[in-house]
Amino acid sequence: MPPGPAIGTGYLKALGTSANLLVTDPSSTDRACAILRAELDAIDRACSRFRPDSELWQLNHARGRAMRVSALLAEAVAVALAAAKVTDGDVDPTCGRSLVQLGYDRDFAAARQDTSPLSQPAVPAAGWQAVELDRERREIKIPAEVMLDLGATAKALAADRAAVRIAAALNCGVLVNLGGDISIAGEPPDHGWLVGIVDNRGFDGVPGPAPPRHDASSRSLSPPCHDAVVAVRDGGLATSSTKVRAWSRGSARLHHIIEPSTGMPVGSCWRTVSVAAATCVDANTASTAAIIRAERAPGWLASQHLPARLAGHGGEIVMVAGWPADTTDKGSHS
Repeated sequence: MPPGPAIGTGYLKALGTSANLLVTDPSSTDRACAILRAELDAIDRACSRFRPDSELWQLNHARGRAMRVSALLAEAVAVALAAAKVTDGDVDPTCGRSLVQLGYDRDFAAARQDTSPLSQPAVPAAGWQAVELDRERREIKIPAEVMLDLGATAKALAADRAAVRIAAALNCGVLVNLGGDISIAGEPPDHGWLVGIVDNRGFDGVPGPAPPRHDASSRSLSPPCHDAVVAVRDGGLATSSTKVRAWSRGSARLHHIIEPSTGMPVGSCWRTVSVAAATCVDANTASTAAIIRAERAPGWLASQHLPARLAGHGGEIVMVAGWPADTTDKGSHS
């Protein structure tokens, strides 16, 4: 394939992960990075569970009182509740205390340093129905014993918001990748964006990953060692994995995808699930739910007409709903 037109690239660290940016107009790269950074800073100030100056931290410590919030936090909570509803509670934002009980009570880079055995019993999620959101008044109320964690959806929302803002402001094609949550807006390169999928690496974000390697066509976001590559032209693509944000406490191996009914990391037959959807939020919601739904996931994803690639712990690959075959895959279609 002959080299395509030049692509502008940007890389930064935010939200405890890597943020990669590709734009079809290299002259707009600096402005695109500035928009992306502003969007990520806003999301962090609104939705961080760890910053005492964030709105979410204040909401989690409001002791059951209703709190008036920004439009951004109201949107982020609305997105999280919609994800919970569409997945029948599998993706539940009230898992905050579950994560705290497992030691994920600070930024992951610091939390993973504590390897002492767990001393407290697991705390199941309170249930997303406990959250009262008045979107019109921008008012949220949660019971005193409930702690929200928006990690399952806020990063994907940030990717969607940033991609749309950059494309609209700069009139160019854009791909935003926040640690595997990818959103695309604007006119893509002629053959789409090439995205690499990684199945079984210890990529927990600490230390941070190296910037992506770009191929001769200058439109690739493929890591140096990928397990599959797909071309994406629009919408969202998300990968959820039990290998990401994994840590140990004593003899217990833990990860960040929680089974709400138990408050413990889910024991899934899948180590990685990638899903394509209309938005990154939709893709992330489905990929996270698929990890939790385990054996039921392929049938559910197919029924939702969501192209997906599921990788098992033994290396087996299942592809559903039109996920494209790739020459690097050694799996089977379902």
